[in-house]
Amino acid sequence: MHQFTKTLVTTALPYANGPVHLGHLAGVYLPADIYVRYKRLKGEDIIHIGGSDEHGVPITITAEKEGISPRDVVDRYHQMNMAAFSKCGISFDYYGRTTSELHHKTAQEFFLDIEEKGIFQRKSEKLFFDSRADRFLSDRYVTGTCPICNNAEANGDQCEQCGTHLSPLELINPKSKLSDATPELRETMHWYFPLGRFQQQLENYVTQHEEEWRQNVVNYSRTWLNQGLKDRAITRDLGWGIQVPLESQEALGKVLYVWFDAVLGYISFTREWAASLGQSERWKEYWQNPECRLVQFIGKDNVVFHTLMLPAILMAWNEGRQSGRYNLADNVPASEFMNFEGRKFSKSRNYAIYLGEFLEKFPADTLRYSIAMNYPENKDTDFSWLDFQNRTNGELADTLGNFIKRSVDFTNSRFGGEVPCDSTAEEWNGLGINWAESLEQLDLAYEGFHFREAASLGMDIARAANRFLTLSEPWKVVKVDREAAARTMALSLNLCHALSFALFPVIPETCNRIHAMLGFEGSIEDLVTPGKSLVAELLLPGLKTGHKIREKSEILFTKIEESDIAPELAKIEGLLADAVEREAGAEQQKMEFKPVISFDDFLKVDLRVARVISAEKVNKAAKLLKLQLQVGSVTKQVLAGIAKHYTPEEMVGKNVLIVANLADRTIRDEVSEGMILAVEGADGKLFVVEPQGNEINGRLIQ
Repeated sequence: MHQFTKTLVTTALPYANGPVHLGHLAGVYLPADIYVRYKRLKGEDIIHIGGSDEHGVPITITAEKEGISPRDVVDRYHQMNMAAFSKCGISFDYYGRTTSELHHKTAQEFFLDIEEKGIFQRKSEKLFFDSRADRFLSDRYVTGTCPICNNAEANGDQCEQCGTHLSPLELINPKSKLSDATPELRETMHWYFPLGRFQQQLENYVTQHEEEWRQNVVNYSRTWLNQGLKDRAITRDLGWGIQVPLESQEALGKVLYVWFDAVLGYISFTREWAASLGQSERWKEYWQNPECRLVQFIGKDNVVFHTLMLPAILMAWNEGRQSGRYNLADNVPASEFMNFEGRKFSKSRNYAIYLGEFLEKFPADTLRYSIAMNYPENKDTDFSWLDFQNRTNGELADTLGNFIKRSVDFTNSRFGGEVPCDSTAEEWNGLGINWAESLEQLDLAYEGFHFREAASLGMDIARAANRFLTLSEPWKVVKVDREAAARTMALSLNLCHALSFALFPVIPETCNRIHAMLGFEGSIEDLVTPGKSLVAELLLPGLKTGHKIREKSEILFTKIEESDIAPELAKIEGLLADAVEREAGAEQQKMEFKPVISFDDFLKVDLRVARVISAEKVNKAAKLLKLQLQVGSVTKQVLAGIAKHYTPEEMVGKNVLIVANLADRTIRDEVSEGMILAVEGADGKLFVVEPQGNEINGRLIQ
């Protein structure tokens, strides 16, 4: 494996149209911060770059709802989220904004470079236009009925009810969110990035990292590659964003699509970081230095933007260049989702715990520890108030906090507040902790992005320390053997010191308080020195005879009482009740009967038996399966919204009922030539209607 001399860590840019919630923290920002803090402890050259995504339709929609400008929206939420991250201890080296002058310049430089190389393609197409508002409509400005689940309030980019990714042209009865008018199709021209041009390079890139990347990252990337990469628009007709930097009539009123602009924020923010240090060219040491490792922390819903799209943009820039070439990500540790009391966090439905609000009630380190112990590395996990309470009270307060306070208090009361003697290497390794093995496991966990394991290993040391002090009983032994009690307390204080470093990446504020109780000035961050590993020093006890500790201890963690979380549990009940009411309303809406038809109308429906001969999932459509059906001597392709209830393998070989004379429809660029029949159970599960018998030659159902 290549040994890098520097590391650049980036974190996904949150939209500045609302506050960040615990799902964001768990999936992206806390794991990145834990990783960065650990690497700093090892004395490595690492920087952490993040920032706000301040362009795109979500910003303008929020602005229009509130009757304010997009600038007002992004100013408010950028400051709010930056303050929440700071209070939570997320240690960015720089936190930028995509509305900055340097970011606009950077994105436009990339556009012009790729345009001059002739890589972009220009395409005229018909898009929805609102004549009342006199503007073209981006996908989120169009609403209508979902063609998959019949949700009447689906957005033009995705149906929230069934999760299917859509385009506005797929909606039934589309309406403009600006005026409620029915939009018309008008021709417009846009620039497209030909992802397919870089298909082979991207396949090689994914293959190169296949063994070390998480499986979800590989799977998402491979799914897109296997289906063949297509051209992707990089401009939009929108008033808010980065202007297309061309002086031509066709560029008027057009901005860069946010997917193209936002990922370049990682570069522009690093440039701003360097400029803030008065070293304007230093950013190149991280982006254009082969000895620098790029690690990008994201959620699983952003995988392809970081494994395919950003790499393709950088490949386009690098094309034909011998110098000034950009590095591609070496790892993209994408998390699964953290849910909230069994349901997915949702800002749009107000089902969330917002970070800033949480930190007004509870200390940041209690949250950091609880989330680290439930880190959604390979599968979705859940945040619950009861688990948060139990971990705070049992592990942080009773185990870690209790050990630290007892050690400091007893040393002050019986040994004058000083380390009473030196601890030998033999004593240090006789505590029931194999330090060499423990530190190796800790290193593998942190370096391998296994943050739940790392937090657990740190707490295991605290448990061993607590057990050692309890079993040694120095409060009894000191009466008969002061020297033995002194050795116990010297070891205990050294364990306090070791814990302050082992757990620092997870609970930094607490570890700095331990550091202070042990008599040190400044913070642990002040000890970080390039090339010097503070972690390696834990192999031997670090506190020597006579080291003076602070005269007074403090309680590190206040236990959480039932009364503290009762309001939060009550709030959950309200949120769940609202969710159930919405779902019940949606169910009632779905169960409304359509207008009565005559028997003659019914006879027009041609129901036939078909056999499923193949099935596969449809790209970016969470609910769709593409089925190939044998109907007598004819083969038909049907798209069915059953992917959440049946796997492709389960469908192959089934006999199904099909409406064989339904007009063709195009969904997600695929033609559907009919509809299969299914019924919905009381629990919402769909059951495909399976006719019995051996005669399946497409006969008419009487």
